Amino acid sequence: MFLKNKLVPSVAALLMCAGISGQVLAHGDVTPQSVDAEGLEPLGEEWRDENPYRAPYEKNDLAVKIGSSAYNQNCARCHGLEGISGGIAPDLRMLDPGYDGDEWYQYRVVNGAVRDGKVYMPKMADYISQEGLWAIRTYLESLPVDE
Repeated sequence: MFLKNKLVPSVAALLMCAGISGQVLAHGDVTPQSVDAEGLEPLGEEWRDENPYRAPYEKNDLAVKIGSSAYNQNCARCHGLEGISGGIAPDLRMLDPGYDGDEWYQYRVVNGAVRDGKVYMPKMADYISQEGLWAIRTYLESLPVDE
């Protein structure tokens, strides 16, 4: 009887921890975090066609730094650390450089991705400013691509 009384609370605690750990490991319903883009040129409401923070932008290094932090907070859980995808989502280092890559990137962050009614990527522009999102693109462009 003594062992039984000790075992029940332990099992209950174990099951509770297992439930919590499952929630911690889940990544599908995470709200994107806003990005502090202070110091970068304000861009206004209308989306730019091309990344305004790409070199030779005078504060390109700041954009890379802000983009790195923003990427790690908002994108790495699906697109991989350092932009190296583990297969869950596209490897964003492989985006075309320049206008073509910017066009695809802008479309995806504004519109998100939904398949069969399931959200695979939220509309990031609903949560992160244009400045923050272009800073992320600037960071991704700074990463080496191993071929």
